[in-house]
Amino acid sequence: MTDTTTLIDHSNEAEFGDYIALLKPRVMSLVVFTALAGLFVAPVSVHPFVAFTAILFIAIGGGASGALNMWWDADIDAVMRRTAKRPVPSGRVTAGEALSVGLALSVLSVLMLGLAANWVAAGLLAFTIFFYAVVYTMWLKRSTPQNIVIGGAAGAFPPMIGWAVATGGVSVESVLMFVLIFMWTPPHFWALALFMKDDYSNAGVPMLTVTHGRKTTRTHILVYTLLLAPMALALAATSIGGPLYLAMSVVLNALFIKGAITIWRRDEDAAVADEYKVEKKFFRFSLVYLFLHFVALMVGVALADFGVGTW
Repeated sequence: MTDTTTLIDHSNEAEFGDYIALLKPRVMSLVVFTALAGLFVAPVSVHPFVAFTAILFIAIGGGASGALNMWWDADIDAVMRRTAKRPVPSGRVTAGEALSVGLALSVLSVLMLGLAANWVAAGLLAFTIFFYAVVYTMWLKRSTPQNIVIGGAAGAFPPMIGWAVATGGVSVESVLMFVLIFMWTPPHFWALALFMKDDYSNAGVPMLTVTHGRKTTRTHILVYTLLLAPMALALAATSIGGPLYLAMSVVLNALFIKGAITIWRRDEDAAVADEYKVEKKFFRFSLVYLFLHFVALMVGVALADFGVGTW
């Protein structure tokens, strides 16, 4: 009698990396960085261990939002080239697993942040998770071309949470950091939508490029970029601003506006011909733009501690 060996296909089984991908580590890195910036520039010092613990649980909360987003958006992700290989649409992680991970990490992150820091920060984190998972993912994303405009609030809360970890409250400074990210989000994502071609229309997502066309989207990018500049510059006049931040912000906003004007003037045929190189460049620069604004805030505050770079 000969034994037979059954060959099992393990190619679709989840690995540890798939559960990490479920948490959207790239998005999480932005959450961690801006939350850390909000914590660092706050006027109240925080014990390093408390700071580390707080940032860790803010990151976990951001990851929980990502898992819940992947659970709900599995059908959309499956038809978009940019997202088709994510753990849930690819079948490596089930939707139920994604939901369980998202809910468990949501509860864990909020409770632990409250215990490690304070309940104001924990409340802001809980609202951020709710806003991203429910208000944006379940409602706005599929119902209105303003999805990115309103939904951008979810990504704008982390510096407020970091600030609240240190101070236990909200202030003009933390609100303006929120506004900076909130106003930056639409031009950032609309630039992405321009060169994602038909992904959003195929998925039935009412992105501005789908509902109002690419020409209108280019105009909106310019308008929001012009509205963003004074909001970004306003931080220079606060207690966490200063000459260094002002100089950096002036340069960055001049370059950002220049890029937005270039995109506004672009003919769609020319964009297709050069494979949206200008739009892709603007999208990449938008990441640099946000990063350097928060770096300037942190460096400015660090210099101010030594009596340098203050007004």
